[in-house]
Formats: sequence, structure tokens, C-alpha cells
Amino acid sequence: MFDGVARWWDGFELWLAQQWFPVQFVLVMAVLVPLCLGLAWIVHRVVNVVADRAARIRAARHHEKGS
Repeated sequence: MFDGVARWWDGFELWLAQQWFPVQFVLVMAVLVPLCLGLAWIVHRVVNVVADRAARIRAARHHEKGS
């Protein structure tokens, strides 16, 4: 199975390398821009979750010390 994927990728890579540069740029950007936006969204969500948990822990500790 991986051999078939590797052969397909090699063929695609060869096809892409033979294209005119503006076509290469558009095709690469069509993949990279959505991928980077998706990764940035995931990182943003993870940071928010961690920050919320840290704020709750900090508030709970502050509440325990105050009592």
C-alpha cells in the first residue's frame, strides 16, 4: 500500500515540478493556506483551553487561601 502511495506522490511531485512557476505557486498556496489556517485555529483553541484551566486552578487556590 505504501509503495503505491509513494509512487503516486513521486508522480505528482514530478508533475508539479514541471509546471510553470505561477501554477506551482497557486497550487501550493491552495493547500498551504487552508492547512496553516486550520493549524492556527487548533493551536488557538488549545491555548484557550489551557489558559481557562490555569485560571480556574489559580482562582481555586486563591479562594482556598482566602478562607
